[in-house]
Amino acid sequence: MAFYDPIADTVKKLTPAELKKLADTKLTDLVQQEVPRARKRVLELEQRYPSAGVRERAQRLIDEKKHVASMTGGIFGAFGLMGLPVDLTVMAWLQLTLLVDVATLYKVNLKGTHALNELLDLYGYTTGVGTIQRSGPRVLGKVAEVLLKKGGMQTLGRAMPLVAGPVTAYLNNKHIQTVGDNAVRFYEGFHKAHAKTRAASHK
Repeated sequence: MAFYDPIADTVKKLTPAELKKLADTKLTDLVQQEVPRARKRVLELEQRYPSAGVRERAQRLIDEKKHVASMTGGIFGAFGLMGLPVDLTVMAWLQLTLLVDVATLYKVNLKGTHALNELLDLYGYTTGVGTIQRSGPRVLGKVAEVLLKKGGMQTLGRAMPLVAGPVTAYLNNKHIQTVGDNAVRFYEGFHKAHAKTRAASHK
């Protein structure tokens, strides 16, 4: 049985009011809200694939987020450009939750200020926003704007009902994989350094 991320159910149930609340929430608060959920997801993943390496588990987390991203792309893409702000806001949130998942998988304590700031810097880098205002609201909206610009002319495909769903799903998949790859590269280094420290302490 494949690993299933319950975040898919959350996305399906998002109402316009909940989406606005999500967009208005500070990034630091979103991360802290997601930490306990990420722990549950990672624990389930470790139990389901006990012999898998960390990288394989990380890719499974990425693949599941890609599945959710494709699903939202199919749903909101069907509305063409009218569904674009909704889709991109959800995408910005999915990318953040993926970073929290990968950091949790690599045993990073996101309750600490340094680790939290590192994650938010990584989020700004991977989404193309750059340095972000950690405590300010509306950052998800800013990320959505960057995603829109990155889509370029391809984004216009979302305005055509027959191709909007597939185009949006493809772009969403691509963005999620990029964020996941960057997160794995970043936290792989953290993981190796942590392992060296532990090995030294046991000598």
